[in-house]
Amino acid sequence: MSDDTVLHVKGRVLAGPGEDQVRDELWVIDGRVSYDRPTGARDIRTVTGWALPGLVDAHCHVGLGAHGPVDADTAEKQALTDRDAGTLLIRDAGSPSDTRWVDDREDLPKIIRAGRHIARTRRYLRGYAHEIEPADLVAYVGREARRGDGWVKLVGDWIDREAGDLTACWPRDAVEAAIGEAHRLGARVTAHCFAESSLRDLVESGIDCVEHATGLTDDLIPLFVSRGVAIVPTLVNIATFPRLAAGGETKYPAWSAHMRRLHARRYDTVRNAHDAGIPVFVGTDAGGSLPHGLVAAEVAELVKAGIPPLAALAAATWSARDWLGRPALTEGAPADLVVYGQDPRTDVRVLGTPARVVLNGRIVG
Repeated sequence: MSDDTVLHVKGRVLAGPGEDQVRDELWVIDGRVSYDRPTGARDIRTVTGWALPGLVDAHCHVGLGAHGPVDADTAEKQALTDRDAGTLLIRDAGSPSDTRWVDDREDLPKIIRAGRHIARTRRYLRGYAHEIEPADLVAYVGREARRGDGWVKLVGDWIDREAGDLTACWPRDAVEAAIGEAHRLGARVTAHCFAESSLRDLVESGIDCVEHATGLTDDLIPLFVSRGVAIVPTLVNIATFPRLAAGGETKYPAWSAHMRRLHARRYDTVRNAHDAGIPVFVGTDAGGSLPHGLVAAEVAELVKAGIPPLAALAAATWSARDWLGRPALTEGAPADLVVYGQDPRTDVRVLGTPARVVLNGRIVG
C-alpha cells in the first residue's frame, strides 16, 4: 500500500461487544480509523470480513528466552510471530532485554513494558530478574517504575527449597511500601503468583493485578472484587504444570503435589473469578519456555474454562484495550485491526486464522 492508499474495511466491524457497536464499514485514512467516507479521488483498497481491534496479549515477554535475554533478531522474530497471529498490543510482563527499538518499527506490535521482573534472591528463574532482598524492594520498584510504561512486575511466590514448596517471597511491610512507591510514581503493579500464600498480603497492600492466579480460592474472591484487582490466568502456561511437577517429583514431592492440585482446579478458579466479577484478561506468557503467537489458544482456553465466548473475546480486545488505556476501533484511533473470514463471536477458534492484519493502517499480514 502506498502512503495515499485508503483501506476500506467492509462487512462487519466489531467496534465493541454490543450489537449497537457493530458497523458496516470503516475507512483507514493516513493510518487512522474513520467512519466517514473519504472525499476526492483516492486509491482505495477493499478488505471484506469481520474486523476486530488488534488482539491484546496482556502477559507476554518479548526479548526473553529460556535462559534470559535474547538478541534483537530473536526478539524481532518473537514480535513478528505475535503480530502475524493478530496480536497488535502487548503488555510485556517482565523482560531483561531493552526492546525500546521496537517503538520505532511501525510493522511491529505496540508494547507496554513492565520493566524487568523483581524477585527474591535465588527465588526465580536464573537470568530473568533483579534478585534482591526485601530491604531493597522499594528502591528497585522505583527504578523499574521509571523505566517501564506504567507497570512494575514482582515475583510474588516461588519454590522455597528449604520448605520444599511454593511460599510467599516478600514480607507484608515490604510489599506495602513497594506498591505505595509504584503508585506514587504513577505505575501499576502486578505479580507472578502460583500459590495461595502471597495473595492476601498483595491485594490488601494495593496490588493492581495478579498473573496466573492459580491459588485464587473462593474465600479470597470477595477481596479481589472489592479491591478491583484483575487477573491474567495464562492457561496455556498452566497446562505445563503436570510436566513441571513430574520433573520435580523426587526432590520436591510437596511442591509437585501442590502444582498438580493447582492445575486440576484451574478452570474452576478462572470461571469462579469471572462469575464473581473479577476482571479477567488474556495473556499467554509467551517467551521463556513458551512459543509466541498463542493468543487464539488462550482465548479458547478461557471459553473451555466456562467464560462466555463474547466475554473471552472482550478479554483480548475491547476490555483489554480499555484496561491498558489504549483505543480500540474508535474514530481517529490508530488503525490496528484484524479481519477474519468468519464471525469470531460465533466461534472463537476463528481467531487462529486471521485473513488480514492491519497495523498502523498498513496491511502487514
